[in-house]
Amino acid sequence: MSTIRVLLSTSTNPWFNLAVEDNIFRSMSNKQRVLFLWRNADSVVIGRAQNPWKECNTRKMEQNGITLARRQSGGGAVFHDLGNTNFTFMAGKPEYDKTVSTNIVLNALKTLHVKAKSTGRNDLVIEDSEGERKFSGSAYRETMDRGFHHGTLLLNADLGRLANYLRPDPKKLQAKGIQSVRSRVANLNEINPEINHDNVCTAIIDAFFQHYGEKVEPEYISPESLPELPDFTEKFEHQSSWLWNFGNTPEFMHTLSERFTWGGIELHLDIKKAHIVKAQIFTDSLNPTPLETLSEALIDQPYSIDAFNKVINKTAKAFPESANELAELQKWLTTAIA
Repeated sequence: MSTIRVLLSTSTNPWFNLAVEDNIFRSMSNKQRVLFLWRNADSVVIGRAQNPWKECNTRKMEQNGITLARRQSGGGAVFHDLGNTNFTFMAGKPEYDKTVSTNIVLNALKTLHVKAKSTGRNDLVIEDSEGERKFSGSAYRETMDRGFHHGTLLLNADLGRLANYLRPDPKKLQAKGIQSVRSRVANLNEINPEINHDNVCTAIIDAFFQHYGEKVEPEYISPESLPELPDFTEKFEHQSSWLWNFGNTPEFMHTLSERFTWGGIELHLDIKKAHIVKAQIFTDSLNPTPLETLSEALIDQPYSIDAFNKVINKTAKAFPESANELAELQKWLTTAIA
């Protein structure tokens, strides 16, 4: 039996690809070394412990049909489109080594006339007249007996859209001395215009074979052609669920304030597992009762625009004399919480 395995996904559904990745990782022998290559259609992929409302412009994503996908590993939020190629290297311990997989990618890129280097904790960069520019970020996951290293490669991604959907923490940007998301990244087709998903995959596979001194026939994966993966249907349902992608958000608080012609409002929300567990509204409105009723009705609701709309509409029916004020509040909240 071969000790290596190569899988390529022909699907561009991020939930499918992340479900395949996790399923292979859980079911593989810890004696195997696995390479999985894949790419996603328009999506934002966030780390396991991230808050999508803080990291992403969720309202703009919903308007433009951008999928949110939470991965199993840590790290930051990244925008994926078909100009990205994603790699995953898996191995059992003690052989698992992030340096090995990084060098395989760097050696593959050399064959495509891209001279790059590893820097910092998880970045691959090229150097040009603007200095170091990042084209790849990575994240990792380890269990007791195995680990994986996965990352993105910017080939010809739409960098303008990358900045549209990611809302990085300003403190994080300031701490790293970064002016903007766009100023620190580069596409590899700026170095080699011939570079594309297919030839990058071929180069990485060849470098993988060369490192291990062994070759196997690559396996192609799609929803119509799945290898034997235990309990995959349940895994995909979990990966694509609101509960995992939004509901798995760590506990956080959100305070919002605005002034209207009828008075000012300050809304304090405590959110746990993407559900509102506490809501308080402070206002100098002459008729605070509808707002107090609204705050009570928000408790136990999902932290989503649909839930806010539902509760506000119900409150407006109960207090028709305040319908106009509540409509103004609704219009503001649908932009403020996204």
